Amino acid sequence: MKPESMSAKDKLVLAFVFGVMAVATPPAQAQTFSLVHTFTGGTDGAYPLNGLTASGKVLFGTTSSGGAFGYGVVFKINALDQEIVLHAFSGGTDGANSQGSLIRDKAGNLYGTTTAGGASNLGTVFKVTGKIETVLYSFAGGTDGADPKARLAIDATGNLYGTTAAGGTSGNGTVFKLAPPTIQGGKWTESVLYNFGTGTDGATPVAGVSFDAAGNLYGTTSAGGAHGYGTVFQLTPGTAWKESILHNFQNAADGAVPYAGLISDKSGNFYGAATEGGTGGGGTVFELSPSNGNWTFTVLYSVPGWGISGTFRDLLRDASGNLYGTTHCDGINSAGTVYKLTPSGGSWTYTLLYTFTGGSDGLYSFSNLALRLGSLYGTTANGGSQGAGVVFQITP
Repeated sequence: MKPESMSAKDKLVLAFVFGVMAVATPPAQAQTFSLVHTFTGGTDGAYPLNGLTASGKVLFGTTSSGGAFGYGVVFKINALDQEIVLHAFSGGTDGANSQGSLIRDKAGNLYGTTTAGGASNLGTVFKVTGKIETVLYSFAGGTDGADPKARLAIDATGNLYGTTAAGGTSGNGTVFKLAPPTIQGGKWTESVLYNFGTGTDGATPVAGVSFDAAGNLYGTTSAGGAHGYGTVFQLTPGTAWKESILHNFQNAADGAVPYAGLISDKSGNFYGAATEGGTGGGGTVFELSPSNGNWTFTVLYSVPGWGISGTFRDLLRDASGNLYGTTHCDGINSAGTVYKLTPSGGSWTYTLLYTFTGGSDGLYSFSNLALRLGSLYGTTANGGSQGAGVVFQITP
């Protein structure tokens, strides 16, 4: 089956199995690429389908497989670049097959999701404190949702927000909130903020959600919308949360099938990426800017590539306003790339930072990037000397 003839869900499954203006592209600048960890597929984990979270000199992440029981791990990379497994998923009530990146609260607790496992084997939200994992919620697969693939968001009072790619009243996914217990020893409470329907409101959110200063939530759906290629949406709080569609993807010029979520700057602009489409064929990097109650959608760059080769995870924005991302299988080796977009005078310059060979350096990056001490860190889902993926570092 050709990629262009597949549904968005089929493309997502295939991809996970296989692991403004733009100025002319300059030659790649001198970068230093190095391997931090090569996954063996054993107790250290295998096949990370997300990137890393930085906290000082330490990095945190998950793998979708491997570990002591074969269902993935939560791990950290310490300041000496040593991998330490914090939890190995058993595939039972504690969860299985994590695909989303982690978040960390002020107390140092880690929070994440698994796509499977839990009481109904339909996914969990979990917390890791030290090396102790606690399941905060198990999805039942009904109106509460199922199959969460994304990172979570946390507010000032400790509520968690996320998405499920399935379940809900129409089976097309949800946006949910988890509220911490009000008494010691109590349970976390899930409430569904929005159910994606069968119309133009979007379907199958793979990414998480982001806040603005007013408490609104923003995210993407990988399917649905006016043209069937996905949406960017806003949820406004109230007695019932109200959804507004900020953009409907059309494929040819603006991109299609956004698996990545949104990141923001101090001015309230949001940045995201579509996995395919655009004039380059490998998706787009875009900006949404608010103005007088309306939003302006701008394609910053059309990424070269084909089909589902583009950016799968959230972009990274540094203090200078540069954007960084990875691609799944773009590049001369069809093994993935790492790139940088630099703003200058109303245009954006694309710089290719690294092209994966598909060998010991890694293959197929579904990774967001993290900054630690001025270097970029990420993962590949496959490749490495054992074929189970790597953690890599790129130093300017």
